Amino acid sequence: MEILMKTTLSLLLAAAFSLSSMPAHAVKWDLSTMSCKQFLESGEDNIQVVLTWMDGWYKGDEDNAIIDTDVFIENAKKFGAYCGKNPTASIVTAADEVLGK
Repeated sequence: MEILMKTTLSLLLAAAFSLSSMPAHAVKWDLSTMSCKQFLESGEDNIQVVLTWMDGWYKGDEDNAIIDTDVFIENAKKFGAYCGKNPTASIVTAADEVLGK
């Protein structure tokens, strides 16, 4: 249990430091209207934020704050491949297809 808590704390700190390096100006994204093309062209930092959000959103209350990096990376690759083939699709549609919600 102690290892899990330390790991979770480390992940939270890493996320906080990553976000603190983002520009100071606030940006609002309406993910329901973002296309795959817009997503793929949004830059590496933005892509990481959106993928992380989607991972949590599609897990819902099913998992206990667990990030399986192998599964996360595999889903990110599938998501990128889907968006590459379907640039006009919304990222919500892509996530439904890839993550199956």
